[in-house]
Amino acid sequence: MKLYNLNLQLFTNYQEVSNPNVTTDSGLSPEMKTYYDMTLIDEAGPLLVHDQFGQKRNIPKNGGKTIEFRKFAPLNKAVEPLTEGVTPEGLSLTVSSTTATVAQFGRYVTLSDVLELTALDNVIVETTKLIGKQAGLSLDTVVRNVLQAGTNVSYASKRSGNTVTVVKTREELDDTATLTVDEVYKVVTKLRSVNAPTINGDYVGIIHPHVAYDLMRDPEWIDAHKYATPENIYYGEIGKIGGVRFVQTSEAKILGPAYKLGSSVYLTVSSAVTSSTTVNVSEALTADEAAALAGKKIHVEGETTELTISSATSGAAGSAYLTLSAAATIAKDKKLYGGRPVYGCLFIADGAYGTTEINGGGLRTIIKQKGSAGTADPLDQRSSIGWTAMKTAKILIPDYLVRLECCSKYGTAESVSEN
Repeated sequence: MKLYNLNLQLFTNYQEVSNPNVTTDSGLSPEMKTYYDMTLIDEAGPLLVHDQFGQKRNIPKNGGKTIEFRKFAPLNKAVEPLTEGVTPEGLSLTVSSTTATVAQFGRYVTLSDVLELTALDNVIVETTKLIGKQAGLSLDTVVRNVLQAGTNVSYASKRSGNTVTVVKTREELDDTATLTVDEVYKVVTKLRSVNAPTINGDYVGIIHPHVAYDLMRDPEWIDAHKYATPENIYYGEIGKIGGVRFVQTSEAKILGPAYKLGSSVYLTVSSAVTSSTTVNVSEALTADEAAALAGKKIHVEGETTELTISSATSGAAGSAYLTLSAAATIAKDKKLYGGRPVYGCLFIADGAYGTTEINGGGLRTIIKQKGSAGTADPLDQRSSIGWTAMKTAKILIPDYLVRLECCSKYGTAESVSEN
């Protein structure tokens, strides 16, 4: 976060003002407006983890809602020798473009009798910081969800001792299918095989802290503070391995459990289980759904215990039940999830996607002084601080963006829901 040395007197006017400034007035102090805008961006910036590796496009004023991203096709190899004394024909560049439509996002906070733009009130500053963090998380999620929708998907292999089992679907993932150095090298090979360019010499991986827990224990891991130039690190960067610089964020996508239990993301225990193998559930199960649950592993909400379903019996809500392979004790209303949470790890090459720039017209602060609402605020009781942003993201070259789906030994039922 950047720090600013401010002379608070610049923001103070103790003379009586017959026509107070509001944000739409030309008399609003430019220094004050700049200060609040920079405070908002400084709070939002570090949270824009997914945003920082995309091709940036500013929001053009009066330029409509469509942003154009361009990409150049690579030149063919020149393998034919030149003829002595003959100048060959020049090459033509091939440029293709794709467009994306920006959407507007924003929220505001209403304050009562506390906002005065003629003095730098702590409430204004603290509220600006709060909405800045909200803006950062919100806009980062917009970009993240676009990237996670990519179709270039790989899955971490399952491991049991020296046995490695290739995984081809999310439903096959289990607690042994974690992100390892070997998996990192596989993704790097996939990117290099399509000549995907690196970003400052390496590819970039965006991972959840639970996934980082598995990966950082490898002896090949290099912490970010051990870099030759540690000052040139990305927001959230924690280290690198296998030609990938990793960025950690709790906003990395959790895709949910490995599989559904019947038609539901979870099943609810309808009555307490005490040292029993029978678990009654509140949701209905069809005969086909019950048959599909045999042999599945489940996680209990709030616990690390993993249980195995030996069979399931269909029935209406409240009548269906599970039979476990071993006796268990589970409290009433606990949720049961299908396997460990699955994490979407993003591996990014240069030029993989495009996004709009927040400080190029995309993100702004809006401050309304009490009384500026006219008849909507007849007693001058309300003021507000808010933000709006024009934002979009677009995958430009699908081959340059790989989503590796995996589980984590640290992942529990508490983190299984989608974020």
